[in-house]
Amino acid sequence: MILAILLGAPLTAMLLALVLPARAGGRAAAASAVVSIAAAVALWTSVSRGEVAAVGGVLRADALSTLLVLCIAVVAGLAAWVGPGLWGREDLQDSQIRRYVVFSNLFTFTMLGAVTVNNVGLMWVAIEATTIASAMLIPLRVSKPSVEASWKYILIGSVGIALAFVGTVLAYVDFAHHAGAREAALTWTVLLAAAPSLHPEVMRLAFVFLLVGYGTKAGLAPMHTWLPDAHAEAPAPLSAMMSGVLLAVALYAVMRWKAVVDLALPTPFTDELLVALGLLSLAIAGFSLVAQRNYKRMLAYSSIEHTGLTCLGLALGPLGAFAALLHLVNHSLVKSVMFLLSGRMYRRYRTTDLAGVTGLLRTMPVTGALFTAGMLAVVGLPPFGLFLSELALVRAGFARGRYGLMLVVLALLALAFISLVVHLNRMLHGPARAAVDRGEDDRLALVPLVVCLALVVVLGVVVPSPLARLLVMSAEILSR
Repeated sequence: MILAILLGAPLTAMLLALVLPARAGGRAAAASAVVSIAAAVALWTSVSRGEVAAVGGVLRADALSTLLVLCIAVVAGLAAWVGPGLWGREDLQDSQIRRYVVFSNLFTFTMLGAVTVNNVGLMWVAIEATTIASAMLIPLRVSKPSVEASWKYILIGSVGIALAFVGTVLAYVDFAHHAGAREAALTWTVLLAAAPSLHPEVMRLAFVFLLVGYGTKAGLAPMHTWLPDAHAEAPAPLSAMMSGVLLAVALYAVMRWKAVVDLALPTPFTDELLVALGLLSLAIAGFSLVAQRNYKRMLAYSSIEHTGLTCLGLALGPLGAFAALLHLVNHSLVKSVMFLLSGRMYRRYRTTDLAGVTGLLRTMPVTGALFTAGMLAVVGLPPFGLFLSELALVRAGFARGRYGLMLVVLALLALAFISLVVHLNRMLHGPARAAVDRGEDDRLALVPLVVCLALVVVLGVVVPSPLARLLVMSAEILSR
């Protein structure tokens, strides 16, 4: 019942948006987001007593699924609250608002479906569907750059998901060869049970395809090239969902397959691949941030950096898996807030160029203060949660004896830190542009963003015991 409500809420909002007036559809979407968050919390409570299944086992949620469901529901709720259709201040036509509400709810539905289906084939379908739903919204304001970014996203994402399909087929053929034909052969539970009997060499090859395929969707380097373009052109609420949770959903697929492949292989093959791609992502993101001139692309490259950090954590044993999942939660909250704030800044300054945004604290004092807090969280300063998760990740690396790796990671984090702080300083200070009005409207829309940043501060001080238990249960799934 809980899973049906969880998936039914965005689907219902999507259908209502097709028949209601555009702005009424936006209000329906905001209401459905509240229902989704309530269902996610109820699922969290239920999973603490054991796995939850529905529709004859087609839908299934364990601790790891629930962690992703919570992130998706909260970020989608933020996007619905701040997005088009609710406040009546957008310079969008009703047709654009309706298109946004319809496809953003479809996007939410597909992400929730991807992390709650118990079938690897259906998960692949759901992740492919996230590409279609989100690509329809990147050119919400049609322009040559937005259309190009959308097509680039579709093409690169489709190539990646095709590679993931090849990996899925390889794993299934190997399963059928060694375990024989079985009912529900493509479910996670059956695959995990049969994993020790699978052929190691085939599973190595399959995981390479799966990691590159789903890693493309997660924005891992060197398959990341679609991400800065898409984030720079997408509406701010869509960027918040893509950066905050879409990348995490793709990593969820990698995590699930890693758990299967690790049982089939006698060596830490998956760990070394994750370290390589994670470190490459950190390096490319760090050096790209140095020369960045667009604040939305700056946030996009920061997402690539944090995705790389999460991959590194997944390769560092149980402690690293715990740190990686905590980092994923913190990043989902912080980065979604940052992209939503960037949308407010764009409406005031009418540019995404860093050079065009100066005097932010005088022009938009509340937004500027929140953007400052969010940026300090992104660079990993205390008392924000990303500091705690990065500290836990580095600690896990040293505990595993990866001293050289951790020193390189710290150096790349320092590079990103310096770059982001320099860019932030230029945005906050300097003369405010004469053509830009001072003051802010719709400050009520900032309330949930303040709440999210407050949660990140709490997570930087202490991880509440219910969340800690969920993280431990999720890490155990990845470290069997």
